[in-house]
Amino acid sequence: MSTLQNLPTTKSDQDKTTNYFNNLYRPAQAISSGKYDSIISYFQTQTGSVDSAKLMTQAVIDTAEAQQVDPLQLLDQFKNSQDDELSVILALYMNSSRVNTSFLGFKQSPPLNKFIERSIIF
Repeated sequence: MSTLQNLPTTKSDQDKTTNYFNNLYRPAQAISSGKYDSIISYFQTQTGSVDSAKLMTQAVIDTAEAQQVDPLQLLDQFKNSQDDELSVILALYMNSSRVNTSFLGFKQSPPLNKFIERSIIF
């Protein structure tokens, strides 16, 4: 004979996997051409490459969709940052919706002493 218990319900790994694949073929939300053009033109001026600007634009739009934020508001925040901070801000922003095992990093070069830099052969 079975007995009824009031156990808390927990989500198993199988439920998480099922939820992920249920949303796999969900149609992507469309963005207006004006928004897309303004975002891609900003990244094109920052990077100087059309291909990298397209990739950055798509990454920003996807992350903004995941966080339910308007991409133009993010673009305004990027414009208010300094040029040397942009790569760090983008990495931190994109990491906010990533899994812990797939974080993006950024390179920080330590300042070199001028006397040491002179003796290094490149």
